[in-house]
Amino acid sequence: MREGEHVLDEGRQGEATVVAGPGAGARKLYLESYGCQMNFSDSEIVASILSDAGYQTTRNEDEADLVLLNTCAIRDNAEQRVRNRLVHFKGNKAKNPSLVVGVLGCMAERLREKLLEEEKLVDLVVGPDAYRDLPNLVDHVEGGQKAVNVLLSREETYAEISPVRLDSSGVTAFISIMRGCDNMCSFCVVPFTRGRERSRDPQSIVREAHELFAAGYREVTLLGQNVDSYKWNIDNKGVIKDDAQPVVRFAELLEMVAAVNPDLRVRFSTSHPKDMTDDVLHAMSRHENICKYIHLPVQSGHSDVLKRMNRGYTREWYLDRIAAIRRIMPDCAISTDVITGFCGETEEEHQATLSLMDEVRYEMAFMFKYSERPKTLAERKFEDDVPEEIKGARLQEVIARQMIHGKERTQALVGKVHRVLIEGTSKKRDDQFFGRTTHNTVVVFPKGDLQVGQYVNVKTFDSTPVTLMGEVTDEPSES
Repeated sequence: MREGEHVLDEGRQGEATVVAGPGAGARKLYLESYGCQMNFSDSEIVASILSDAGYQTTRNEDEADLVLLNTCAIRDNAEQRVRNRLVHFKGNKAKNPSLVVGVLGCMAERLREKLLEEEKLVDLVVGPDAYRDLPNLVDHVEGGQKAVNVLLSREETYAEISPVRLDSSGVTAFISIMRGCDNMCSFCVVPFTRGRERSRDPQSIVREAHELFAAGYREVTLLGQNVDSYKWNIDNKGVIKDDAQPVVRFAELLEMVAAVNPDLRVRFSTSHPKDMTDDVLHAMSRHENICKYIHLPVQSGHSDVLKRMNRGYTREWYLDRIAAIRRIMPDCAISTDVITGFCGETEEEHQATLSLMDEVRYEMAFMFKYSERPKTLAERKFEDDVPEEIKGARLQEVIARQMIHGKERTQALVGKVHRVLIEGTSKKRDDQFFGRTTHNTVVVFPKGDLQVGQYVNVKTFDSTPVTLMGEVTDEPSES
């Protein structure tokens, strides 16, 4: 977990490391991913590209011929974790000079010279839009050269590449529907590391969903920096590109994927408040297999802070979107992101965030202290003037408030019957499975003779602040 980040959830979001699964082959790839879900999805694309080049993935770093770290640049602590791992692999390289070590993803462009030349920690640096070039770049390294490709693209979506699924459960999977971001939030480095926004062909997305379902997967998460701005066959000015092709926006895409099979759950991340339309909400309400869960980052509860953040909406606009969700889907779960101590934040502005949390009462939240990132608008325009101790104190207040709300929301689900997709064995008890409800709430229950990947109805009888406990039942589900 990142320094200054707190997430009240037992799920799979947040910073983690994914290590590619086992395989047998002449050359071995060891792959680690840090940061957001998009990075995890990208790692599956990288594994596919390198599989075609003769690499098999391994969980054992000591047998690797190629080590790749897919990096996150959202916070300084994430970068430091990657740097520490690179120092470790530099030691491995001293023992095995033929080992190739590379950095992928969001740290690539910004730190390429430092990592390659000054610190000599890596052999190759590859940006998010250059993964197709990896086999060629590795060949350059093996020929005695350093290799770099951090060029950003306005076209690349990797649409036709079938990812190598690195999640060993075989139940849930990510589908990337778009790349890049056109929002210029003043605190965020993503537009500079991932480039301009472009959407993927909807038919390729639907085809991937079909393939996943046929392979036994029962849940997909549609990924994008801002899924609500997904659009196919129409430009930013509203001009249709090809009259012979339909225009597909996010609401239509959701329904297309939901239609693959009623037993394929559909989730998505992340939404942007300024772009979320009622059409999306109505699409969700029409399909039982589109999960009733929305991650809607607010960042701050005060309009002045939101303006400095360049978020493109006000407190009132955000609360209107919350009201629309409650009106169209009264049982929908909502989570959020909150940043404390952004440039110039006053105590009054901080209190506005707490009051908004009281009004919305989120099921879950990702909560951060502000961390200034190079090249962002905030770095150029504002002073990072809130002392660290005040940032930390405000973060603790936000955490405390969310703990109350999260516990309330979870306890309200006790005594009900929920349809749960079994994802695996509980982390705490080998005789129990865990799964999730449509609201993304984790439920644990006895294994019995059940199997991973099944849907079961579970009647809950108790809870922790973030997890439900229950028993499988024949009663119909209420959610």
